Amino acid sequence: MEEDRIIENRELSIWEALIPVLALIGMLAYNVLFVYKDSALDGSNQFILLIGASIAAIVGFFNKISYHDMMEEVAKNLKATTSPILILLMVGALSGTWLISGIIPAMVYYGIQILNPTIFLAACVVICSIISVATGSSWTTSATVGIALVGIGDALGIPVGMTAGAVLSGAYFGDKMSPLSDTTNLAPAMAGTDLFTHIRYMAMTTTPTIIITIIIFIIMGFSMDTTGKTDTAGIIAAIENTFNITPWLFTIPVLVIFMIVKKTQPLIALLAGTLLGGIFAIVFQPDIVMGVAGEKVLNFHSAYRGVMDAITTETAISTTNPTLNELFSAKGMAGMLNTIWLIVCAMVFGGVMEAIGALARITDSLLKMFHTTFGLFASTVASCLALNVTASDQYLAIVVPGKMFAKAYKDKGLAPENLSRTLEDSATVTSVLVPWNTCGAYHSSVLGVSPAAYIGYAFFNYLSPFMTLLFAALRIKIRQLRQK
Repeated sequence: MEEDRIIENRELSIWEALIPVLALIGMLAYNVLFVYKDSALDGSNQFILLIGASIAAIVGFFNKISYHDMMEEVAKNLKATTSPILILLMVGALSGTWLISGIIPAMVYYGIQILNPTIFLAACVVICSIISVATGSSWTTSATVGIALVGIGDALGIPVGMTAGAVLSGAYFGDKMSPLSDTTNLAPAMAGTDLFTHIRYMAMTTTPTIIITIIIFIIMGFSMDTTGKTDTAGIIAAIENTFNITPWLFTIPVLVIFMIVKKTQPLIALLAGTLLGGIFAIVFQPDIVMGVAGEKVLNFHSAYRGVMDAITTETAISTTNPTLNELFSAKGMAGMLNTIWLIVCAMVFGGVMEAIGALARITDSLLKMFHTTFGLFASTVASCLALNVTASDQYLAIVVPGKMFAKAYKDKGLAPENLSRTLEDSATVTSVLVPWNTCGAYHSSVLGVSPAAYIGYAFFNYLSPFMTLLFAALRIKIRQLRQK
């Protein structure tokens, strides 16, 4: 990504660049608010993204951009999504084997006994922060402890949107701060500073933001009344009657996290977790495997079919507790296809917008609107937010403003870590708030919670841009070039 050139088209006006954006927002708003509502991601939003791409292409044709150039940029975008798409498929597979092996039920079983409802949301933030710093990945955090925490919260009677917001707040803390994170390495590379200077400087805005987030969730926990809403004893008994629960099941999640901390490629770690989950299912939950396969005897054929069905298709485990029946279901690889479809269509729109020069024109216009130091920070934030919406990709939302604004920060006498911090505080964390962005689509699909349900509770994610603007407005820790 950092080697991509920014495509500029000086013949394209800002109003022409905004036509596809405004059309897309209008069509999506009508589609979601008035027609399909929560089911908009089942296909209609995907087609609207293609319509938006078509409108952008028409604008491009009027500005002498060839069809070949547009398709070349789309192909680049689609190539960049190869890894995320494969990870999505592997997460679907992993969720299936972790369900039938008893790993997710075991996390719920022990979690509802250890985590008090009053401190549960704050604990989610802390747990996910630790895991994401260790792994450097918000995606891995959601796919492992995130799924379990949403299940535990649901069992405790806490709305899934609240739990998902707490999970994502913690997950994106690590995505910003971990030296293992790709965005944490990409942002300083774009701005022209080094990794650890970037992390130290970013801690100045990130630390108060995560503290405020935890305090909010603590207050929410004390103000919520979950007493008597959920029969935790009945849930525990139902899990014990359905699964063979043992601490040995945690061997696999610990191994997967350890592999990623040791810089194993996520796909390899997730594949190992999936295969080991299938083996543990046969060893610890033979009755579950036979039930999924629809067989009465455990042999090679039934074991193979049970595990393969869990990996590839939707699986549901029936218990004696109605609360758990919806919770103990996994979509498998097939359940990720809607999200993959959304990502592909979003990348088509982003690719055409990049090819016609619209992304560069929007960013350049934002840069020219402001002349003060605060205005420069504000235009950077606005640019990152706009690109998360229009380009539908977290990395482009870092790369494009990073390249476009680097000289402006230097001309203002500002150290490059000001830019790298602002890129992370706005581009990285807000990507999950956009339903058709690759990050929003991924986390929504993995956690099984719609963006509309968690957006209001992802406090860390939308407080971060405000914190960086507050520091800029009050000129707190705004490092000058001469101070380096």
